[in-house]
Amino acid sequence: MSFTVYTKAYSAPEYNKKDILRYAGVREASEDITALLEDALSEADGKFTYKVCYAEMPIFAGENELDLTFTKTSSKNLQKNLEYCDSIILFSATVGLEIDRLIARYSKISPARALMLQAIGAERIESLCDFFNDDIKKEKKALGKFTHPRFSPGYGDLPIEIQKDIFRALDCPRKIGLTLNENLLMSPTKSVSAIIGIGNS
Repeated sequence: MSFTVYTKAYSAPEYNKKDILRYAGVREASEDITALLEDALSEADGKFTYKVCYAEMPIFAGENELDLTFTKTSSKNLQKNLEYCDSIILFSATVGLEIDRLIARYSKISPARALMLQAIGAERIESLCDFFNDDIKKEKKALGKFTHPRFSPGYGDLPIEIQKDIFRALDCPRKIGLTLNENLLMSPTKSVSAIIGIGNS
C-alpha cells in the first residue's frame, strides 16, 4: 500500500444562507429567524478552520469485490459509482472544533440558536467539500480525466465501518486533528470522509 497523503488548508468559502436555512429546516424565514441567522453567523464567523487530507490510489475491480488499495469492499453502490474509474481520491475534511463548542454552549440555554449553529456548521463542511471537489475536478480535467460524485461511508450499502480504514490510511488525527471514536463518530463532528472516483475521458 504505497501512496502519499497530502494536506490542504482553505480560506473561508462565502456563506450560503439559503443552504443554512434549509439545513435548519426553515422553509420561509421570518424577521426573527433572519435576525437569529445573522446573529449566529456573526458569532460563528472566524471560528472555523478549513482542512483536508487526501491521497490518490489505484483501484481494481474483481467479480464480487472492489480493491480500493486502502481496503476492499463488496459494496454494489460504490462499485456502480466508480464504474469506468481506475483510481480514487480518498479524503477527509473538517472545519474544526470551535463550532462544536458553540453548539454545546447553547444547546441548553438556547435550542433555537444551537440549531442555527448546527446548520451553519453543516453548510461550512459541505462548502469545504465542494471547494475541494472542484479543485480535484479542475486538476483532473486538465489531464484529460473526469471525476465522479463523492461517496461517503454510510451511503447506500457502503458500511460505516470503512471509516476505520480511511482514518488509518490518511492518518487523520495527525494530519488534520480529526479523530474517530469506538462508535465510529468523528470529532470534530462537522467533518466528512469520502471517495471521489477518477476515470479517463
